Amino acid sequence: MRRVIRFRDLGREDVGLVGGKNASLGELITALGPAGIRVPDGFATTADAYRELLDTGGLRERIAEHVGRLHEGAPLPGVGAAIRSAVLATPLPAALERDVLEAYGHLARGAGRTDPDVAVRSSATAEDLPEASFAGQQETFLNVRGPAALLDACRRCFASLFTDRAIDYRERMGFDHLSLALSVGVQLMVRSDLAGAGVVFTLDTETGFPGVVVVSAAWGLGETVVSGQVDPDEYTVFKPVLKDHRLDPVVQVQLGAKRRKAVYGEDGSTTTVDTDADERARPVLGQGDIRTLAEWAVAVEEHYGCPMDLEWAKDGITGGLFLVQARPETVQSRRHGEVLRRFQLTGTGERLVDGIAVGEAIGAGPVCALAEPVGLERFPQGAVLVTGITDPDWEPLMKRASAIVTDHGGRTSHAAIVSRELGVPALVGTGTATEVLTDGQEVTVSCAEGAEGHVYRGPVAYEATETDLGSLPTTRTKVMLNLADPGAAFRWWRLPADGVGLARTEFVVAHQVRVHPMALLHPERLSAGDRRLVEELTYGYPDRADYFVDRFAHGVARIAASRWPDPVVVRTSDFKTNEYARLVGGAPFEPVEANPMIGWRGASRYYDPGYREGFALECRALRRARDELGLTNVVVMIPFCRTPEEADRVLAVMADNGLTRGANGLRVYVMAEIPSNVLLADRFAERFDGFSIGSNDLTQLTLGIDRDSGLLAHVFDERNPAVTKSIESLIAAAHAAGRRVGLCGQRPSNDPDFTRFLVRAGIDSISVTPDSFPAVKCAVAEAEREG
Repeated sequence: MRRVIRFRDLGREDVGLVGGKNASLGELITALGPAGIRVPDGFATTADAYRELLDTGGLRERIAEHVGRLHEGAPLPGVGAAIRSAVLATPLPAALERDVLEAYGHLARGAGRTDPDVAVRSSATAEDLPEASFAGQQETFLNVRGPAALLDACRRCFASLFTDRAIDYRERMGFDHLSLALSVGVQLMVRSDLAGAGVVFTLDTETGFPGVVVVSAAWGLGETVVSGQVDPDEYTVFKPVLKDHRLDPVVQVQLGAKRRKAVYGEDGSTTTVDTDADERARPVLGQGDIRTLAEWAVAVEEHYGCPMDLEWAKDGITGGLFLVQARPETVQSRRHGEVLRRFQLTGTGERLVDGIAVGEAIGAGPVCALAEPVGLERFPQGAVLVTGITDPDWEPLMKRASAIVTDHGGRTSHAAIVSRELGVPALVGTGTATEVLTDGQEVTVSCAEGAEGHVYRGPVAYEATETDLGSLPTTRTKVMLNLADPGAAFRWWRLPADGVGLARTEFVVAHQVRVHPMALLHPERLSAGDRRLVEELTYGYPDRADYFVDRFAHGVARIAASRWPDPVVVRTSDFKTNEYARLVGGAPFEPVEANPMIGWRGASRYYDPGYREGFALECRALRRARDELGLTNVVVMIPFCRTPEEADRVLAVMADNGLTRGANGLRVYVMAEIPSNVLLADRFAERFDGFSIGSNDLTQLTLGIDRDSGLLAHVFDERNPAVTKSIESLIAAAHAAGRRVGLCGQRPSNDPDFTRFLVRAGIDSISVTPDSFPAVKCAVAEAEREG
């Protein structure tokens, strides 16, 4: 009988012998170690060793007896406690003790240390299989030192196969408790208590988008990230440019609060302590480490042939990175990609709490606020679970919840992982949910509005729809998307769109930058209050211009990554002066206009001394997205360009800031929303590579109607012959000059007849909101069939 096997002698085919975790560690060492992936050395006990323990002193029969009591209605806590007590009271077989201590001695000699500190982890033999993820069901013990402590940790690992949460999970999944076995993995500790640790997924965990690697990181030992005790940093890495070391593949950096970290205690145990202000403000990982982890993750994914969920740790003494666990991702990778299920709020309500949205669904019910797990009889089916953080002990309650809301945790916390598996919407990292939400209060939890989710007071109406994407027709006319929120861009990757016809940067500026760009460059013109707010927002940026460039570039890059390599048309900022003034520090830089809709907006701002420096920051950010982050599918579009001469001035400013039309394949489009764009289409075509019709503004300026006027709403009509003739004229002139024409207005989403008109006129593309994409795609196909 083989009771103990070194990791280096294991492979992924040994799941039945040592469980998923330990088999994967062996696979990483043997198959990927030569490629530079580092895994701490260790060994594992076998399933045969566990079964030998069960055959000691009648342990198997006692466990079977207690499981029988459970099936007869005995309470789970009593049954679980009895089984664990029986396992702990049964001595380890002498041969197993001998083999474990002998392997520990070999490990110590290899590490050059006496009694090295090790991590002792449980690995069930059915764990991490695609059909049954046992993540977090059994125990892990860190910083275990010396033979006696190691043997005790092994006993506790064996007993943890029968924690209440593990028993409950197997009951739900239909596993026979005695048909499984448990392997104990013993692995050299990485001193991440002096550095940091976290997890890596080889897809976006919320949407299943496969084009990115998502790295989460916190200070100290990695248990705080997995357990949800901290809000970690999150780095999103774009896979297609990862191998080109001339490019920066990190398309998003989101710094977490990181208020706590797990470290070694004085007595050799682990403890959790507060982080300091510098740690909370500083990223855990630098660019080099992020790239290394992403490259390792992609290599592991390619080797396994499926999306992966990895854990990593950084040694604070040597600075070395290590992978400490690897398992297949078992939630998003199992979703059927042909069906798009969409939730949408149809009512409104008062927002009570905001947090990180996990999943894309909506749930509602009475709040059940708990500080610790309770019996199932005290948690109503369909209640909204509200608590500080969760761990595996909460899972019996979580499966009964209509939604989950926690104060702490990030996208890779326990609450997030389990809620995805259960298909339950969750808001994590809210900070204040347990203070704001009261027991019994009726609420609606929405994760269907992008990266940020919300809790609303009372029941708010919503609907759920399903679309069979495989049934959508193909069309000659390109159907593209209108997007604004980078946090929601990945949600729509399964839509068979032809790219993004309009990416609105106003959302990025208003929600991710928040500060008027001129206020970053000229803080001396700000009030004392605005200066303090700018200092808070830009903390960590010695050059505040870099803050704008980073936020803007990452927002654009995330949208562009979601549709790579299809074109993504990014419109430069098109706020009106009253909207710019509402940004932090904006008022001193904006005039008060009687009619901002036809005032100082779009192209006229970009070369004007009053905003030219701000536009230069936009250019720097767009250049970074294209030339440094590698998103060369970004097409730049200039809005509200009144004359060809104005176009020349804007293109000159762009070139001065490194955005030269034609360089590195850069295409520059112009919005066609002013009658002059139509009347002088041939001259605009000499300066731009394409047109995008903004039907709202074109209708407004053609008919002389304020599009926001309720009194004139009955006259405002994109189908007015003056407007439709302008559109036909523009398309003909643009095509004569070899230029493409698209339309990015709302009308095709609501009016199939207008869509038919556009197709008959020869439009090259129609860009619509994602929720209306299926209907418009079908309408375009029908119009093409009609000829």
